[in-house]
Amino acid sequence: MAKWYPGRKLSWARLSVVVVVIAGLIGGGVYAWTRVQDVAVATERTPWFDSYVDVTATPTFPFESPGEEGQKNVVLSFIVASPDDVCSPSWGGYYGLDEAENSLDLDRKLQRLRNLGGSAMVSFGGQANHDIAYECTDEAKLVEGYTSVVDRYELASVDMDIEGAFLSDEAGIARQAAAIRTVQDAQKDGLDVWLTLPVAPDGLTFEGLQAIRAYLKAGVDLAGVNVMTMNYNSEKEKDFYPAVESSLDATQSQLRSLYQEIGAPIGEATAWSRVSATPMIGQNDTRKDLFTLEDAQKLSTFADERGMARMSMWSLNRDQQCDANWPDPKTVSDSCSGVTQEKGDFTKILREHRSGAIAQVAEEVDTDGPVELVEDDPETSPYPIWNETTAYPAETKVVWHRNVYEAKWWTEGDQPDQAAENGSQPWRLLGPVLDGEKPIERPKLPAGAYADWDKTKEYRRGDRVMFDGDGYEAKWYSLGDSPDAALVQPQDSPWRVLTDAEIAEVTGSSNEAATGANGSGAAVQADASSDTAGDAGS
Repeated sequence: MAKWYPGRKLSWARLSVVVVVIAGLIGGGVYAWTRVQDVAVATERTPWFDSYVDVTATPTFPFESPGEEGQKNVVLSFIVASPDDVCSPSWGGYYGLDEAENSLDLDRKLQRLRNLGGSAMVSFGGQANHDIAYECTDEAKLVEGYTSVVDRYELASVDMDIEGAFLSDEAGIARQAAAIRTVQDAQKDGLDVWLTLPVAPDGLTFEGLQAIRAYLKAGVDLAGVNVMTMNYNSEKEKDFYPAVESSLDATQSQLRSLYQEIGAPIGEATAWSRVSATPMIGQNDTRKDLFTLEDAQKLSTFADERGMARMSMWSLNRDQQCDANWPDPKTVSDSCSGVTQEKGDFTKILREHRSGAIAQVAEEVDTDGPVELVEDDPETSPYPIWNETTAYPAETKVVWHRNVYEAKWWTEGDQPDQAAENGSQPWRLLGPVLDGEKPIERPKLPAGAYADWDKTKEYRRGDRVMFDGDGYEAKWYSLGDSPDAALVQPQDSPWRVLTDAEIAEVTGSSNEAATGANGSGAAVQADASSDTAGDAGS
């Protein structure tokens, strides 16, 4: 140990060394504290995996029935401007919010997902249509439009997908950001806001950076930036996955710089926790870009190592192998991946080590089906109450014990909440009857819409007739076969009952009752489906 000698003076050189040492110790302590704070902020949320579901795609994806091993975190897409009113939100431009409930049972399906412990956010925008902020310039109506979606679906998280023509519309994005700030401030339980943007191998584009700047300038508290790691238009297939990692590295660096610009710097770990990746699984729109199962494993490891809180993919509809009839594996499908896989493989890989959930306002209930047996009331049931003696063709909807079920195939006498004698279950649970529901009014054919059925006349496929006020269409050649047999033996009858959608086309009725409102005492068939294709990329 050194001794102190009285009277010895400390030289300026030695004093400088002491000052530097002390400053270093203080600086090191500040850095250590900042690093601890950075990691604490970055790990506030348990990492989760969600997947986009194209709500209006055909066939409809049953996100409300994930099962034990299925995907329970979903991003329902896309809310866009209604063709009839640019300030009103719609699903894909096809269904207003009320129409989506009546035609798709969307509210009910979402409630069932939550009852099973699932969670959801809603995505606004997308590539194929326009967000309401694109043409709506009325600030109050913009706020009203976004609020109507957040309130109706009890959302704690939203996804703002900005791409296409809207990406370069700085005035429109500024309107959107200001409206979202107002909506966010009004939510007493908070609202996570994610920006989904296209990305290049070297990071976000100039337009993407400007979009983030607009949101930060508006004062929106961003949960993070989700980049679409897809469609890089690679020169060689082997160049595709490296571009995924390089684009994420660049995005993280850019995000730190953007927060530095506004005087609110964030740390390395915090920045990574606010970066999310959404690959387009399997075949991308660009022919040489293919996201394989091996790539999914690499990306999962990369995200874990970097501390990315959120991961997603486009889309849950596509997480299965295309069938043998798919003509070209390089042609993108909205219902299969284009690579060899088992159903759900991409989901299982990307979800590994990610046990968290999207924030939810709705209370989770750990149950599947009715909590207690209750008496069904026709006055508060959207569909007819199941009857043991009625025959139900495929896709007919009924109410039983305050839950709505849809027939998977023709059935008679099979109670919806019990398996049939052979162990199969001909009914699919869609979700609970919601508070305040009333019977959905079905469209009616006007008298004389078609000629009355004539037992002496020959009918061929596609011919339509009236019988006892109902409309029927011939499935194949028929002579003397009464159409009413279709109600009790639909698989054997040459006739089928017209769907509500087909009746609505004839009468010009609103789409609110066009599809899904099946049954009015007698079983009816509902085999029409939406012809929308949805976005082939988020």
